Amino acid sequence: MIIPVRCFTCGKVVADKYEEFKNAIQQGEDPAAVLDRLGLQRYCCRRMLLSHIDIIDSFMAFATSDVVEGV
Repeated sequence: MIIPVRCFTCGKVVADKYEEFKNAIQQGEDPAAVLDRLGLQRYCCRRMLLSHIDIIDSFMAFATSDVVEGV
């Protein structure tokens, strides 16, 4: 799905850090070190990025043309 803009628990903005987190993890960096570097110290904020599963592309495969066009 789409990454939430704010942490569900504390309200800190986390969406702006997702792309950098994803790119660093794909390059093989340690997730804990990346989260520390991004300034996400609280467990609630860290879980927002660690537990996120990007499945929007899978959903779009089943969208009808009416939904995509906004009819």
